[in-house]
Amino acid sequence: MEELDYIMSELSGLIWGWPLIILLLGTHIYLTIRLRFPQRYIFKAIRLSVTKDPAATGDVSQFGSLATALAATIGTGNIIGVATAIALGGPGAVLWCWLTGVFGISTKYAEGLLAIKYRVKSDDGKMMGGPMYALERGLGWKWMAIIFALFTAIAAFGIGSTVQANAIATTLHEAYGVSPYISGVVVCLLAAAVILGGIKSIARVCSILVPFMACFYVLGCFYILYVNAAYLWPALQLICESAFEPEAAGGGFVGSTLIMTARYGIARGLFSNESGMGSAPIVAAAAQTRNPVRQALVSSSATFWDTVVICAITGLVIVSSVLAHPDIDFSNGATLTKDAFAKIPVIGRPLLSFGLLTFAFSTSLGWSYYGERAVEYLKGNRWMTSYRVLYIASMFIGCVMNLALVWNFADCINGLMVIPNLLSLLFLCGIIIQETRKYLWNNRLDDEG
Repeated sequence: MEELDYIMSELSGLIWGWPLIILLLGTHIYLTIRLRFPQRYIFKAIRLSVTKDPAATGDVSQFGSLATALAATIGTGNIIGVATAIALGGPGAVLWCWLTGVFGISTKYAEGLLAIKYRVKSDDGKMMGGPMYALERGLGWKWMAIIFALFTAIAAFGIGSTVQANAIATTLHEAYGVSPYISGVVVCLLAAAVILGGIKSIARVCSILVPFMACFYVLGCFYILYVNAAYLWPALQLICESAFEPEAAGGGFVGSTLIMTARYGIARGLFSNESGMGSAPIVAAAAQTRNPVRQALVSSSATFWDTVVICAITGLVIVSSVLAHPDIDFSNGATLTKDAFAKIPVIGRPLLSFGLLTFAFSTSLGWSYYGERAVEYLKGNRWMTSYRVLYIASMFIGCVMNLALVWNFADCINGLMVIPNLLSLLFLCGIIIQETRKYLWNNRLDDEG
């Protein structure tokens, strides 16, 4: 197991080297400039996400689609992922993670637009879309579409099931002494009750769970920041300074290299918001929307909530807590989060436990849908039941696996998904601009597509 962990760690480091970091951030920045900073429409996007449009075509409402996408992204990446990035790359990783979210809004916008533009209706009436359809129908790259779908189907077992199940089991064991095997059985039963019902069942549960869990977690974090008020400004200074000068880290933090700081910040940022990975467009394609741009705006708001807001708040909580309590063990990402929250009386541990449990479970639901659509693209409905059963069973395995191995595996597959998706965005940039000009820049968002 240790040898496998070492191999996966080395492979993760190879994949997440400067070439992929430059490609990812470069695409974020390039699309931001070409699309005239779509971040400025974020409040319009939020308004559209809660506006009902029953006359539009699709399987679920725009809010249901957004809630499912947020369920898949607001997970352990927002809590343990941020802490792991800080532990491995220093506090400066928080800034890199946040910047990935800010510029990633443009990429998530472009992904959502292409998802609607190239979606198709299946034989049983379901809307099907995502990067594999953009690659095939927009560029004629059938082979690349197959590769992306294959990576997505595999990635669901990393970022979607095993990572999240491991977080749930670890939380329950450390906080309440629950055996990982018991946690595994309970998690599998709960997941089966929702996943076997398909997208409408998943969207219905996520529409209820996501707003509640996010609001509860953010309010709890604000209380912790209030308690750590004296350390907020020093924490912000440390995050900004060590993002470009890692050796500036202090207060219990150890120094790191710039590439490590950027790598872990960007990797965890992607793990959190998935902008550029190509996963969220799969559920965006099922949304009821009048035209591609309306859904593109709604999709972009997911990155805003996930990384620009929640990841940033989590990072501030952890860094300010370490500065306030130098005795906190900085070397271990998993225990760093627990120790930071545990320093807050009464609310600390319950808040962390609730956040991890709900975030992780909702993420597993969202990614089950992504994996299913990828399998359906590859093999149709013939393997759907088998895939669902295998996915649910993998959650039990995740409960008893080594955490480091699970994270390294997830990082590797996530990186492999990024490449074909970013290529589709770059080569179809002209189409994205054309649709944006038609509906957004010409103020025709209410027109039918």
